[in-house]
Amino acid sequence: MHTVIFANGQAHALQTAWRLCQPADWLIAADGGWHHLQALHLQPDVLIGDFDSLSPQELQSIQAHGIKTIQHPRRKDETDLELALRYAVQNGSSRITILGGLGARWDQTVANMLLLTQKEFQDIPITLVDGNQVLFTLSAGSRSTAQIEGQPGDTVSLLPLIGDVHGITTRGLEYPLHNETLTLGSTRGVSNTLLQSTATVMIQSGILMIVIIHHSEVLFQEVQNE
Repeated sequence: MHTVIFANGQAHALQTAWRLCQPADWLIAADGGWHHLQALHLQPDVLIGDFDSLSPQELQSIQAHGIKTIQHPRRKDETDLELALRYAVQNGSSRITILGGLGARWDQTVANMLLLTQKEFQDIPITLVDGNQVLFTLSAGSRSTAQIEGQPGDTVSLLPLIGDVHGITTRGLEYPLHNETLTLGSTRGVSNTLLQSTATVMIQSGILMIVIIHHSEVLFQEVQNE
């Protein structure tokens, strides 16, 4: 089951986001992410959060439309996006796309990216999308290989998270790696280039963040994690 979570950050190119939502997808609004769904004339299947970004009138209208709401207290240990992610995973989501997960607040942006490193989320393909930019993590283990799809000339950056990433091998990128290591804090993996429509990245240990910037008119292509 593919789940699309709308978070409360900035969401560029909403029409691109609209193309990601298929009729069979499960739509979750993380609190104020409901506003992005409204801009697309879509209704979420579930609204979750502390609802501090919604007015009482908005919440009343949502509930009047029969949308499932799960309210948490404002004094809590998780962000609304973390609550939405956990709920999606616990309810059988096999692939998750997050829209509106990046934005002007750096603390929220970094926290949202680091959410993907949590062990409970590492075995599920989770992608953050913002306009023409796509971000996901690759963890050694059951999903240690990723296939990237796009157009020649698209930018691909490989960034270690948590610690060094070992045994990195790439195919289809301008600057290849052959069983090499990227160290935490190094910029060596920034701004590589896609040579063809697909590329492959494999790792042996660590957690790698992969960022794709699509430069063609097709702003988003499917990213498959294996």
